[in-house]
Amino acid sequence: MLLERREDFFKPLRQLQREIDRLFEDFFAPVTRRTFEVGFVPEIDVYETDKELMIEVEVPGMDKKDIKVKVEDGVLRICGEKKLEREKSDRNYHVVERSYGKFERAIRLPDYVDAEKIKARYENGVLTISIPKKEEKKAKVVDVEVE
Repeated sequence: MLLERREDFFKPLRQLQREIDRLFEDFFAPVTRRTFEVGFVPEIDVYETDKELMIEVEVPGMDKKDIKVKVEDGVLRICGEKKLEREKSDRNYHVVERSYGKFERAIRLPDYVDAEKIKARYENGVLTISIPKKEEKKAKVVDVEVE
């Protein structure tokens, strides 16, 4: 009898724990599951070297003609559309996890890059954008002696 009351006492706590676990699982779900409702959002990496700012954008399965890159008022805009390829009637889909749709990514460029000399290359599903740094703004390293 005492054991039954104890089980009843902890039942709401176990239900709460299961609900919290489900919330965390949904929040940390793979990007493909979370972006299904909002469409295609390509992932990007931004890094810099001594000479340039580099941006890599994952856009697998796209043609380069469907990708546009432009700089406007100091903002780099990458936009395009990953098209849905379900027009073949001989396919009977069971699961569709890939995302499709229009996208736009905007990145404010720092003032030390030369947007006039921007270059973009598309290869193996990755768009690589390189923006050289201005000559006068390249960081100089000065070693300071500590006394």
